[in-house]
Amino acid sequence: MRARRLGLGALALALALAGLACAGTAPRLLPEESSIEVPPETALALRRRVEGFYLRLAHRRFDTLETYNDAIMRDHFTSPSLFFDYYADLAQELGRAHFEKSRPERVEVLEFLFDAPDRAQVLVRFQGRDGRPLRPGRRVLLRTDRWQREEGAWFIRPGRL
Repeated sequence: MRARRLGLGALALALALAGLACAGTAPRLLPEESSIEVPPETALALRRRVEGFYLRLAHRRFDTLETYNDAIMRDHFTSPSLFFDYYADLAQELGRAHFEKSRPERVEVLEFLFDAPDRAQVLVRFQGRDGRPLRPGRRVLLRTDRWQREEGAWFIRPGRL
């Protein structure tokens, strides 16, 4: 089962991040066979980095220079061009999903799984208001981001999985 693949500490961490108190079944990232076990300190380092990044994305407009020029957000990428790729892709997805003012009101990490000792996939749910006229309600965008550890720090690696 998953406990053997991730280790009990990493499993508890993944379950806590998944927000099991929420009703419904959350989408899954990978088949269990694709995940590997990592030491708890590796999982905790990723968790801290992931939470710091995604908490900054909540309540931010993605069509403003203030968000685009955020130095703390850029610090989660190994180069400016990787930040530009990620930012453009996320802004486009939020626009296509009709988020009001291109602003997620809530960003929640559902799950992360390691597919290599220094590489993980993170499933994130963005929630916000529907920005289309005469369509009250909420919008949800699910996104899988790839994170990679380089020189002891975790960074987002934009691109297709």
